[in-house]
Amino acid sequence: MTDTTDAGRSTGSSAVPDRPRLRMATAWLGGCSGCHMSFLDLDEWLFDLTDRADIVFGPLADIKEFPADVDLTLVEGAVTNTDNLELAKAIRANTRVVVSFGDCAVTGNITALRNGMGAPDAMLERVYVEHPDLAGVLPTEVVPELLPTAQPLHELITVDVYLPGCPPSADRIRTALIALLDAMAAGEPLPRHWRGPEDRTFGN
Repeated sequence: MTDTTDAGRSTGSSAVPDRPRLRMATAWLGGCSGCHMSFLDLDEWLFDLTDRADIVFGPLADIKEFPADVDLTLVEGAVTNTDNLELAKAIRANTRVVVSFGDCAVTGNITALRNGMGAPDAMLERVYVEHPDLAGVLPTEVVPELLPTAQPLHELITVDVYLPGCPPSADRIRTALIALLDAMAAGEPLPRHWRGPEDRTFGN
């Protein structure tokens, strides 16, 4: 007979070793934060989520550097500026499973509408220099430099899962997280039924 501890966990040869808790993050790039508002609409299920994983990074947490050894990251927004690009690369380097979270991350969506206007230099000159309320000057500090175009996440880093919606509903987010976290906790292959990068990039 296999022995058990007071907590009821098997200690014999048939015991399954404890798995470390999953580590989850979210990130907000070039978008409106609507996907994160939908994430907060998970309401009391957020407590269930914290039973499944530790939330180690996100716009609601005062953490400046993206941590190492993250299992799952939801990334909202297109990649629009140098800060976005730096964070996207850090996420990919430190995350097992990266999820394009919402249509701006998946396709570029509204954020990519500026692409049709060409390089951002002329637009910045008009906004900051030609038509300001005070003496006009281009921003050189605090505001990150815009990239030539706004790009969906998969154009710049490898994405594992696509979770579309503008924003995805709380029900869709919960369904995706349960499927992904359950598969990762069990060491099983990820579900692959989400929409992928074969979709057209909106705004190009």
